[in-house]
Amino acid sequence: MKDSRGSVLYVGKAAILRNRLRQYFSSSTNIPNKTRRMLGHLHDFEYIITESASEALILENTLIKRYKPRYNARLKDDKTYPYLKIDTNEDYPRVYITRRVLKDGADYFGPFATSGTVRKTMDLVKRLFPYRSCTKNITGTDARPCLEYYINRCIAPCTGQASKEDYSKVINQVLMFMNGDTTAVTDDLKTNMNKASEELEFERAAVLRDRIKAVEKVTEERRMKVEANPVSDMDVIAMAQGSNESWVEVFFIRKGKLIGRDHFFMEGTQDYESDLILGQFVKQFYQTAALVVPPRIVIQHMPEDAETITEWLREVRGGSVRLICPQRGIHKQLLDTVATNADQGLNQHRVTRMSDNSIVQQAATELEEELSLPLPLRRMECYDISHIQGSNTVASMVVFEDGRPKPAHYRRFKIKTVDGVDDFESMREVLRRRFKRLATARAAEQTGDTALVEVDSFGVIPDLVLIDGGKGQLSAALEVFLEMGIDDVPLASLAKENEELFVPHTPEPIVLPRNSQALHLVQRIRDEAHRFAITFHRNLRSKDSLKSPIDNVTGIGPKRKRMLMRRFGTLKGIKEAAVDDIASVPGMTRSLAIRLKQTI
Repeated sequence: MKDSRGSVLYVGKAAILRNRLRQYFSSSTNIPNKTRRMLGHLHDFEYIITESASEALILENTLIKRYKPRYNARLKDDKTYPYLKIDTNEDYPRVYITRRVLKDGADYFGPFATSGTVRKTMDLVKRLFPYRSCTKNITGTDARPCLEYYINRCIAPCTGQASKEDYSKVINQVLMFMNGDTTAVTDDLKTNMNKASEELEFERAAVLRDRIKAVEKVTEERRMKVEANPVSDMDVIAMAQGSNESWVEVFFIRKGKLIGRDHFFMEGTQDYESDLILGQFVKQFYQTAALVVPPRIVIQHMPEDAETITEWLREVRGGSVRLICPQRGIHKQLLDTVATNADQGLNQHRVTRMSDNSIVQQAATELEEELSLPLPLRRMECYDISHIQGSNTVASMVVFEDGRPKPAHYRRFKIKTVDGVDDFESMREVLRRRFKRLATARAAEQTGDTALVEVDSFGVIPDLVLIDGGKGQLSAALEVFLEMGIDDVPLASLAKENEELFVPHTPEPIVLPRNSQALHLVQRIRDEAHRFAITFHRNLRSKDSLKSPIDNVTGIGPKRKRMLMRRFGTLKGIKEAAVDDIASVPGMTRSLAIRLKQTI
């Protein structure tokens, strides 16, 4: 369904299109308010015929993700979810994070709602099992292992400390643990511990003993009384509905134990019944979780198209799948637990959001009043310069919108035209480069040449530009604004010493109260700009510190440098070598050898 501009309002599927449309255009007064609002914008239809109900379901999900229709319930984050992947086809498999789920014979665990959640799980598994986290090619001939071997976080197959079979046992333990089969893991570890003890390898036995205790502790923390279920692999899904978004809680149960839980947001759920929301969630969630569909999905409310969804899930899994909505028994008790978690999660989210919004609004209002800003404060930009004695001078631009960081609009600058220490001139260069784009965009809009207008962070007019520094930095920024004819962007600077705000044409500083939310806001954005600039500067410094005098010789790249180091071993060896010896290295010429000797 489309509006008059061609924007997609709603995507739906129907076995019989005529019957589905009758629901929208009947004279019934039972049409939901949301549907009434949608019909007020409706202008046109487009329909696609598919071969089966399953194809229609897949197409519906694809179109919802593509167009994000206003009147569809949909997963809030339109993204691919992260998984843990273990590819046992590799000689020495690793455990790593991926967002691409392929039918390649590897084992995938997830999906997880955020990268933070999957990293916590990965950290836990790494603490329990000593698999390798490096990406090097394992030959077993390395001279010595890395630090992880000495802290019992890896069994060092790289040096031959562990055979391929020994390493495979560790990976099998990881797989059993991730599948919830912790009994088999502890049994295997106990067998190895006893064997080590019998062979008088007491230090190794002690390490295995500690690992057994750690696995048992984690197992106890995760344990839930679901062993009585005839099918012990299942996902349990319940939800709590808010005003225009819903919190969906998922418990992942494998081998009768809770191995993980996660929550997801559904947007556009206003005026939707719970069964419709959960139906949309199941369809959109398991389309990305294709390889981890369990044989049983316990759900709080049965979707109206449950039969079609179940058939599709069977095709996705390649095996039997049951969608059940229990009314009593152990499954109902488990479902009630998940529903309680969903309610608590949504309530906590509401409280946090209300608190954050009120504080941010208070800070913005205070700052608007103190600086006499002409417009409501939505977008702030802050600039900072970083260097050490004039070397590798860089600058940062960070952006806050509605009081929160917007990292996608952050920018870093290498200072190109300034030699030595000159923060004022460096600030001028940065602001010229940033606002030149804005001036170009404005000129293009005035002439109607919209092809020149770039839609990025440089094309957005800030409501406040904040400079890290005092009066001198502010004067440098004002000079650039006057030079470029920018008179509608408010300027201010924040001096570090006394946390004073300076504005143009006002000699006296603005001193905000120490408990002022406005002061906390400008301090946060100033500190973020400083952090961003320092990080960039350190990265550049570390790259420079790794440079060799050989890198300064034109004509010698990484390959020739590598060949030289293989032949002579060190920079000193190259210095002491004769020109003819250097010229004899593959890829080198006599003229290059002479140039190299002259440089180093």
